[in-house]
Amino acid sequence: MSKMFPRVLAPLHPLLTKMRSLPAVSKRTYVSEPGNKIRSKLRNPRLFREQAYINGRWTDGRATSRFSVVNPYNGKVIGNCPEMDVSDTTTAIEKAQHAFESFRHSSARQRMGIIRDWFQLMQEHEDDLAIILSHENGRPIEAAKAEIKYAASFFEWFQGEAVRSYGQTVQGSSPENRVMTIKQPIGVVGVLTPWNFPSAMITRKAGAAIAAGCTTVLKPAADTPYSALALAELGEQAGIPPGVFNIVTTEQNVAAVGKQLCEHPTVKKISFTGSTNVGKLLMQQCGDSLKKMSMELGGNAPFVIFDDADMNKAWDGLLAAKFRGAGQTCVCANRVYIQESIADKFIEDFHKLVGAKMVAGDPSATGTSLGPLINLKAREKVERLVKDAREKGAVVVAGGHRSQDEPQTFFPATILDRMSHDMQASREELFGPVVAFYRFKDETELLRMANDSEVGLASYVYTEQLTQAWRAAELLQTGMVGINTGMISDPVAPFGGIKQSGFGREGGSVGIEEFQNVKTITLGGVQL
Repeated sequence: MSKMFPRVLAPLHPLLTKMRSLPAVSKRTYVSEPGNKIRSKLRNPRLFREQAYINGRWTDGRATSRFSVVNPYNGKVIGNCPEMDVSDTTTAIEKAQHAFESFRHSSARQRMGIIRDWFQLMQEHEDDLAIILSHENGRPIEAAKAEIKYAASFFEWFQGEAVRSYGQTVQGSSPENRVMTIKQPIGVVGVLTPWNFPSAMITRKAGAAIAAGCTTVLKPAADTPYSALALAELGEQAGIPPGVFNIVTTEQNVAAVGKQLCEHPTVKKISFTGSTNVGKLLMQQCGDSLKKMSMELGGNAPFVIFDDADMNKAWDGLLAAKFRGAGQTCVCANRVYIQESIADKFIEDFHKLVGAKMVAGDPSATGTSLGPLINLKAREKVERLVKDAREKGAVVVAGGHRSQDEPQTFFPATILDRMSHDMQASREELFGPVVAFYRFKDETELLRMANDSEVGLASYVYTEQLTQAWRAAELLQTGMVGINTGMISDPVAPFGGIKQSGFGREGGSVGIEEFQNVKTITLGGVQL
């Protein structure tokens, strides 16, 4: 336990003493040669961990094998982690439940103090966390630092939300009754996160859950486990009690581990970010136990540019909304709808801007702004969608094919014009650095095309007319709309979609409520 924060942790001493009396999990340390190369680059080498984290212990669990994690830029192994299974997941769930019996009674201010210290530690170790993220995710180092700031901001937000969780008093129908509501932590939470935001997707979920008084079992993506494990190391330093934050690592047993989290009766909530198809499967698996769920699923974001838009704002916004993470985000601009009268000029100037701003290269180099895709499969998907668009009449303005001299996971910044809705890219997420322009005549045609999608996560509107902006924002069928901005993710704002983009909201004042039950208490027999 850290000695840094005695004032915050002192009230939790009986809780921590009780938890630390639990049987110890193996603390054998596994150090790999590739992992040592990463550690040599870190100011704090302890942040690069190659074991799972259960009940406050670093462990291989019952794993008999390990899986390798590679740098998407050069394909080199950076380390490996234990291949855990259902039995390890069950152990993590049981430890989380044991911890919950005590942690649920911790005060809101105690939880606030722990999350605050976690936030401060993330700030102090920002450079190390960015190096780890960049190596496993392929994000350029400056963008990786930006994600660490973004990820830490959720801890900053939810430390405050821990003490801003309110109930109500209600006027009862009977004059003798007094009615009130309180909010209680839901219990053990299963957290399943993707590779594209390996830090922020964890802090956005676990920060809210722990602020509410829940305990968590996290399964990070097999491509990016090290950002999660680094957060566990910092969480331990911040004073998170054993069993409150647990991590199970797996590559081959992903489906079985996810199924166990969904079907185990002790787990009361699942928070998932990923594809719509996987989300549907998890819903089926949660059906028998009727778990509460938060599902942030696929997107197909329309980015609308009306003819009166400020072109400078629209160019900058499109760059931000399209090329963040090499286009591998669920809120990326997937379909860019531009009014016909300005299309030629806008696309010509945007082409020049992309050429100047999008510098592909080694993610560790400061000047790189466009990194690789996460793996070869991702690149092949982008190639398939671009090929289909070309065959159906799309015009390639820039890019369109990979140079043989580039790493296998690279795809160039690409601009496609004259897109149509019979192309596969209009239905599937591009999830790559491809800007696809669709032309429209008027608002009626625009709304028909933009809303022709089974998913509805984010959308963007550029116009200088207030009434047009508001009308489009209300009529676009998405859970979030950015007006004259390409950056809509903010810890203070609820994040989530509609239709097959899922349900539930993360962040904002409602984010903590996803991890709480509302209990009604009625006091009868009050005589005045």
